[in-house]
This record gives sequence, structure tokens and C-alpha cells, in this order.
Amino acid sequence: MTDIHPIRSDDDLASAIAEIDSLWDAPAGSPERDRLDVLSILVEAYESRFHPVPEADPIEILLFAIEDMGHSQAELGEVLGSRSRASEVLNRKRALNLDMIRRISEAWHIPIAALAKPYPVLAERELGPV
Repeated sequence: MTDIHPIRSDDDLASAIAEIDSLWDAPAGSPERDRLDVLSILVEAYESRFHPVPEADPIEILLFAIEDMGHSQAELGEVLGSRSRASEVLNRKRALNLDMIRRISEAWHIPIAALAKPYPVLAERELGPV
């Protein structure tokens, strides 16, 4: 492990996010978990300064990216591994997980903090008969 240093560029940000991903399941109280916590704070500080997060939930942000930034639902399907998964996410039938958030962030350059916010997902009973 290298020393932790300030995040000063998007390249530093990408490196920190990759390391966060590798440390995600570190046990509580371990040096790895402490490192994860510090890196998360640094990422959040950098993203809030250089990539401000609009006040919207993750699905609204994805819909904005599709409608106004030239992306498509089919492209989201490619990023997530299937068009049906993209449809489930956009229709709030499936929550974004860490892997999905990381892939979308890297592919579409959307800050992780914007995609990791809590948002409502429809419960099974709300979906109606399948």
C-alpha cells in the first residue's frame, strides 16, 4: 500500500476510487477499513469541490444523462451488462449497487457521490402482478 495523499486531479480520483473498490469489504476495525474511510472522505471532498452534485436522486441524474447529455438507455444497458437491468434501474425496480455505480461513474463521468445517494425503489407489492 502506498501512502495516502490529497486528490488533486481526476487521475488521482480514479486511483482512489479503484482502491476504494478493492477495500470495500474490509472488516470493521481493520487498517484496511480505516484506509477505506480516509479515501472515501478524500473522494467526497474532491468531488464536492470539482464535480458538484446536483440536488437530484440517482435515477433523475441518469435520466438527465440520457435526455440531455446524449446517452441512451441502450448505452446504460451496455454499461450495466444488460438492457433489462438498465430498464429495471430506470423504472426503480432495482437499486443501484456499488459495482453498477462504479461502472456508470467511469463510463459517463458522473460523480460517485451523485449515484450513491439513497433513493426510493418500488417494493414488490407496488409493482403489481408480474
